[in-house]
Amino acid sequence: MPPRTSLESDFPAAMLSEVGTKESWRKEVHRPATSTHKWWAKRLGTVFRGIITSAATPEGADAVGAYGSSLDLAGAVVLDPFSGSGVTGVEALKLGAKAVCFDINPVATLVQRQAVQPWDLGALEAAYKEVESACRAEVDRLHRTEDGRTVLYYFWVATVDCPECSEAVRLFGSPVFSKNAYPKRVPKAQIVCPDCLSVWESRYDFVAETCPKGHRVTQHGAARGQWATCGNGHSFKILGALDGARPGYEMYAKMVANPDGSKSYEAITEWDRGLYDECVEALAGLPQSAVLPRGQLAPGNNTDQALKWNFREWRDFFNARQLVSLSLIATAIRDLTGPAPEREALCALFSGTLEFNNLFTSFKGEGTGAVRHMFSHHILKPERTPLEAHPWGTSQSSGAFSTLYKSRLHRAHEYKTKPADLIDRGAGVERISGVSKPVGASIADSWKSFAAIQGQAAYVATRNSAETDIPDGSVDLVVTDPPYMDNVHYAELADFFHAWLQNMRPYTGYSDAATTRRSGEVQHADPVEFGKAIEAVWTESARVLKPGGLLAFTFHQARISGWVQVVESLRRSGWAVMAVQPVKGEMTTSVVKAGAREPSNLDSVVVCRRVVDGATNPHSSVEEALATATKELTDLLDAHIDVGAGDVRSVVRGALLAHLASTGADLDESVATLVDSLATESIETLLGSGSDRDRDGDGDGDGDSGSDGDCDS
Repeated sequence: MPPRTSLESDFPAAMLSEVGTKESWRKEVHRPATSTHKWWAKRLGTVFRGIITSAATPEGADAVGAYGSSLDLAGAVVLDPFSGSGVTGVEALKLGAKAVCFDINPVATLVQRQAVQPWDLGALEAAYKEVESACRAEVDRLHRTEDGRTVLYYFWVATVDCPECSEAVRLFGSPVFSKNAYPKRVPKAQIVCPDCLSVWESRYDFVAETCPKGHRVTQHGAARGQWATCGNGHSFKILGALDGARPGYEMYAKMVANPDGSKSYEAITEWDRGLYDECVEALAGLPQSAVLPRGQLAPGNNTDQALKWNFREWRDFFNARQLVSLSLIATAIRDLTGPAPEREALCALFSGTLEFNNLFTSFKGEGTGAVRHMFSHHILKPERTPLEAHPWGTSQSSGAFSTLYKSRLHRAHEYKTKPADLIDRGAGVERISGVSKPVGASIADSWKSFAAIQGQAAYVATRNSAETDIPDGSVDLVVTDPPYMDNVHYAELADFFHAWLQNMRPYTGYSDAATTRRSGEVQHADPVEFGKAIEAVWTESARVLKPGGLLAFTFHQARISGWVQVVESLRRSGWAVMAVQPVKGEMTTSVVKAGAREPSNLDSVVVCRRVVDGATNPHSSVEEALATATKELTDLLDAHIDVGAGDVRSVVRGALLAHLASTGADLDESVATLVDSLATESIETLLGSGSDRDRDGDGDGDGDSGSDGDCDS
């Protein structure tokens, strides 16, 4: 068997977790090349740089130094069969290697292409100006007050009719519709009267007030949980009251940009309603050639909630003004005739803007980015009080095409031209330039054309990674992050973007299928089907890897069945697990994690070699495997890395199942029970009551360093 590497034996997990923690708070700042568009479960570039450099560093050598050095992997080919946002590809290119980025979803491919290809900034700016000239004046006109001021945001509320008395019920959970992100420091808040929609300023913690028209207003609105109560006192289930139709929506307030630079909250007027009615007419009159979303939602784990609210078509996710405004922008981009990479970048930028401009967004409040994007919970969750933003936007806007142009495309261009890495050289984590090569790859769409490229190259394609055109033994290293077995089904969510992109044709060969769902997707709620699908990818990876090469992937899974299937699939496809290395994987306080019973903070880097190359799992017993996992977790805890119960459980499961699989054991229910019992004991041993360790390392022992991490502007 080839000599061991640092990735297998002395992986610098504590250092990578420290720099990864800093990256996790602002991924879009520290790794902007892979942040031009939404993709789910994006991993940390610092960690993946560490995986690649450690795989190239012999056991016992300075892996930390290799991470922070100008390591040159010229001639090497790195494959990512589940490429997602392109993190592996970018890190490989920065280190001088060639990158192969495959994903079965075309939206992911679009994101990867933006991450690795160069743009001409002058051509990009010219294309942007051409789009602005074609559509901005009309989009601005549709977002203005009667006296000509710009409306930054319109506030809406969903309405349903009471099933008993037919009274229209506005589904306010609270009349406080705007408050500061830190209300105890800044108690000022905006209140709406649920009866007459008067708007006034008060405090976030008011008890009861009388609105300007004499209605008594308290802290509670008509909606609470799944239930609502009408003005006549009838309580009913909201979903039951929909009766096969979507809820109605009513504007009740707007935030206006004033000439002096201030912003003000104002009630909706008849003029505002008339302007919206004009948008309804304009939508009906759009030419057939205009870009609009097409397609219907299909049932699925992440679409069922929207379907229950009777959102059937993707265009249902937008009101009339949004559809008209977004169509104007999208059509102008589609019709660009300039250079292809820059047009493609604007297509991706527009698609990313959709995330902040639809009926599933909400208001985050003052003192933070105003728009809470639609995927903050990784599901298509209808909003009872949606926020309508100005989609082109101004310098005061959040989540708009113009502001994202600067914060995403300009930032990504600067990063690709002069990459900066987070490195700890003893005086804390710093951003350092000069240790990575610029990113500006020629993109190939086949192995033949990829192999012929001289210089920096990336083979980027939408394909099932179980079936590739890569010759046997052509890849030096496989590094990836496979999809979750369940929970976040990427294609179900990506169809929201694809509904627009299929009409825009961002690049030659972009899919014109009605959906991004495809046969061969690895994600599956059935663990057995998940195992079969991922086994096919592992088998293909083993075929294309050079003798002695490594496969490394990050993984965490709340259900033990997911771990069982991953380990079994590796065994069946001829891989031996050489190490399971815990390392920082997630932001500590994300919205999604906050609702989990055992939220994860760490990933497990599963390092594998081919059995045909003589590889075997290094542990001789369950006790030895458990001791290794315990030491790795203890090292992270001693370095003040946040480690939770879910992290311990996942890492121990992976290590023990990998060893047991190597012995030929049947990973049945009894084995799973044993493994979980040992994992629970490890949690108690390592974490105890949780009160004796300051797990977030900030010195206060509360385990919370306090950000929602949603920093797009």
